[in-house]
Parts: sequence; structure tokens; C-alpha cells
Amino acid sequence: MTLFQYDSSPKMENISRAGSSFVFLGLLEMERYRIPYSIIALGLYIVTTWMCFLIVYVVWVEESLHEPMYIFICNLLLNGVYGNTAIFPQFIVSLISGSSTISFPECVIQTFCVQTFSTVESVTFTAMAYDRYLAVGNPLRYPALMSNMTAFKYVYVIWALVFILVLIPVVMTANLQFCGVNINNVFCENMSLLRLACGDTTVNNIFGLVETLVVFFIALIIIVYCYIRTLIICLKTSRSASHKAVHTLVTHIITFSIFMIAALFVLLRYRLSGWNLSVMVHVLISISGLLTSVIVNPIVYGIRTEALKIKLIHNLQKIEIFKQTKIS
Repeated sequence: MTLFQYDSSPKMENISRAGSSFVFLGLLEMERYRIPYSIIALGLYIVTTWMCFLIVYVVWVEESLHEPMYIFICNLLLNGVYGNTAIFPQFIVSLISGSSTISFPECVIQTFCVQTFSTVESVTFTAMAYDRYLAVGNPLRYPALMSNMTAFKYVYVIWALVFILVLIPVVMTANLQFCGVNINNVFCENMSLLRLACGDTTVNNIFGLVETLVVFFIALIIIVYCYIRTLIICLKTSRSASHKAVHTLVTHIITFSIFMIAALFVLLRYRLSGWNLSVMVHVLISISGLLTSVIVNPIVYGIRTEALKIKLIHNLQKIEIFKQTKIS
């Protein structure tokens, strides 16, 4: 039961974009326990960021891991750090300071970062599925079809393409006039802002929905096709040859499925208005949608990718030995 009484619906008063601030209703809900929440959030941010950077560091220093698959894994993990950093520093500072507002420019920037994070995630999973399909289906030609340089080019194209795709709907939203300030969340994202806009937002809604569905469904179709084809090829090869490929494939399927389920919940939460979802439910769905893949990806890839796990353990042991040597 919240100690605060407020209207969670948009306040119908036209506000100036230049000097306006939005109010996070989720932060108001957390006001009573803001210090414990801030400690938990800070702990999650530090641990997940450390895990991601540790894996990226190990891939960087271990020459045996200089392969396209690990380049894509690093891109996935660095994107997770990017998504985390777009949300948690501002969230933690707001909890500690007791502030529940964010300025319009900051809100637009955060919206862009959140949308970029989720889109890069899905497109990177697509590139990884295609990479595994080439590795299993064309093992002899694979070094020519997917070299390390080619993988880096894929990563550059992913980020450039996603920035353009996300910038368009965010700019469209930023040019709207707003009649409300209350956001049912603890961070800004496009759907929350559209619900506060004055007048007809049909064009924004249709454009954003179509673009999102096109990107995610194209990614889903390519991923499903590549995984099915890869599994069929694995079944036709010897058991020993296919075991490693299937193990790696299952790892990708686990992380991708978790991401898609979380993204689906976030995408549908404003389309379940008939369910009268509370502010805290909105917050939990949004935070879990962001955190799930960020937490799961380094754990799953660190544990299930055998070569990476061995190198991680080796490097962690070296760090421990170094610490003991310094102490003695």
C-alpha cells in the first residue's frame, strides 16, 4: 500500500517541452524503501557490468578466442552494459536524492538509448544465428565467409543501422506537444511518452509499431530458419561432430528465448490497459525486461561456452594468485 496518493493518468495540461520535467510514478512508489532499493540497484549494476567486462577482457587477451562467435558475444555483452548505463545511474541517483523527476532532454536521450539497446540485442542475435549456420553448414568455406574482419563489419553495420531506425521514431515523439507529466515507470521509453502527448498520435503509434514488428519479425524469421537448418545439418553428421555445434546452438537459443519473452512482456504492457495494471507492475515488467538478458547473457555464455569458461577460470585464478603474491 503506497503512502502517496496521486493520479497515475496523464494530467491534461499543455506543458512546454524546453523547460518541462516528467515525474516517474515508479520512483514515488519506491519512496518509502528508496535506500534499500538503491543499494540493490547499485549492486546489480556493478555485478552485471563487471561480469560483462570480464568476459570481454578475456576474449580480448586470449588469442584462441579471436573468432567471429566471440566477437558477437562481446557485442551482445557491451550492448547490455550500454542498456544498463542508460537506466541505472540515473535511477540510483534519483533514489538516493529522493528526486522523482527528469528533464525533457534527458528523457528523450534515455528513450533513444533504451530503444537502441533492445534493437541492437535482437539484431545481434540474428547475426549470431547466421554465423552458427555458416559455421555448421559450410565448415570449409566458413573462414572465408565469416572472418573476424567480416564480423566486425557486421557489428558496425548493426549499430549504424539501429541508430538510424531508432532515431526516426524518437525524433517524431520529441516533436510532439505533451499534456501530461506522469510516467508509469522508473525510466523513459517511447510508449510512455506517447501516452502523455496531446492530440492525435496515430501516425507515431503506427510507425513505431510497424517498425518494431518488422525489425523483430524479420529477425525472428531469420533466426528460426538458421537454427532449424543448423539442427538439420547437425542431425546428419556424426554424433561427436554435432555435439559441440548443438551445445553452442542450444546456448544461443536459451539466451534469445529469454530476451524475446522479456521483450514481449514490455511490448504488450501498455496494450493490456484493460487489466488495470498498477504502477509497480509496469515497473517490474520494464525492469525485468531490461535486466533479464543483461544478467542471463554473461552467466549463460560464461558457463555453457566451454572454451570461454576455461579461459575465464584461468584468468580469475591468475588474478587471485597475483593478489596473494602482493599480500605476502
